[in-house]
Amino acid sequence: MGGPDFGALGEEAELVEVEPEAKQEILENKDVVVQHVHFDGLGRTKDDIIMYEISDVFKAKNLIDVMRKSHEAREKLLRLGIFRQVEVLIDTCQGDDALPNGLDVTFEVTELRRLTGSYNTMVGNNEGSMVLGLKFPNLFGRAEKVTFQFSYGTKETSYGLSFFKPQPGKFERNFSVNLYKVTGQFPWSSLRETDRGISTEFNFPIWKTNHTLKWEGVWRELGCLARTASFSVREESGHSLKSSLSHAMVIDSRNSSILPRRGALLKINQELAGYTGGDVSFLKEDFEFQLNKQLLWDSVFSASLWGGMLVPIGDKPSSIADRFYLGGPTSVRGFSMYSIGPQSEGDYLGGEAYWAGGLHLYTPLPFRPGRGGFGDLFRTHFFLNAGNLCNLNYGDGPRAHLQKLAEYIRWSYGAGIVLRLGNIARLELNYCFPMGVQSGDRFVFYTNFFILGLRLCFSSFKVH
Repeated sequence: MGGPDFGALGEEAELVEVEPEAKQEILENKDVVVQHVHFDGLGRTKDDIIMYEISDVFKAKNLIDVMRKSHEAREKLLRLGIFRQVEVLIDTCQGDDALPNGLDVTFEVTELRRLTGSYNTMVGNNEGSMVLGLKFPNLFGRAEKVTFQFSYGTKETSYGLSFFKPQPGKFERNFSVNLYKVTGQFPWSSLRETDRGISTEFNFPIWKTNHTLKWEGVWRELGCLARTASFSVREESGHSLKSSLSHAMVIDSRNSSILPRRGALLKINQELAGYTGGDVSFLKEDFEFQLNKQLLWDSVFSASLWGGMLVPIGDKPSSIADRFYLGGPTSVRGFSMYSIGPQSEGDYLGGEAYWAGGLHLYTPLPFRPGRGGFGDLFRTHFFLNAGNLCNLNYGDGPRAHLQKLAEYIRWSYGAGIVLRLGNIARLELNYCFPMGVQSGDRFVFYTNFFILGLRLCFSSFKVH
């Protein structure tokens, strides 16, 4: 239950257009020299940030290398999020200083307007929302970006202002500052939460890993969503101030984040609250691991494991806003959303420790209808999910903790159909059989339909 994230949105790269060479002998020459790189269409963009992105073009030694490095430079320029369009032209060098094997590379660019606006409708994770946004791209000429976003949804309303600044030449290293207000409804807990906060983030890669360091200060206001809220939820109502430092590490070798066929994912998060101020103190650790393997007959086997632990620091117990929640189509299918674990009078309070895992088998549809076309977007889905959520007595040893997590395991199995919508979302239609149901758990036997990760944009506008 934190603030919104504001990320940079890139544009898909297109193939490089190469102008036919005028001199056939230059094409056949194995060694070439890039003498000049020209830019047409630059306005407020500074030269230094451009030079960082296209410097490798000058290192090309042959025509194929020039084409490849020019294409890579084009992708880097588009990734900056400051150009609407980038085209590449390669020609023989002209002029008095032209070498016999000299080439000129020209980048024809179209900068984004100083102010753009958008109106989007987003649907995902069983929630719909309307999003209005204003963006000031390339604010100071070095790919800086200021974004204002307002979102009104069925369960959450938010608005925020963010500033994004990449390091020239190393876009993966970037810094951002966010101001936000988020009001969310959590009906499984009869809880309403309003967060007003500020956060700073620094993203950077190390070898094959991506890291995020974050500080967040947030004023939280908790209240009851209904008059029938339990006393445990009412007891949590009120104001709190959280100041926390967190670190996240991600290793992702999957070929797709929506429906991967191969590769692995590892996420590790740590959060420490209370040592930089505020009246909330805890240490929180969680991880996610996913492995995907392609099998015979175009089938894919996927295994996932999640886990986490929250340790309160001091005499105050943990807050309902910081605990873990489990259950629903994104964790343990067959159970209602976040309806596993400790509860009071029908309100789910979350837990301080959890684990969950899943085994999935994705196969083509029987008899392969529509093979090579629309039918390839559908996959048959067989799954087995399991998990548990509880509170631990931290005075006990690790063995007692493992025994507690191994008690009353909820699990489910079933089958269904998955529809992949490009690289933006997937839709699942499953029939679930929940097992290991405990008193107070909410479960469903009927078909479970949900949308995961979908963002639909129905209309947009531009501000001149």
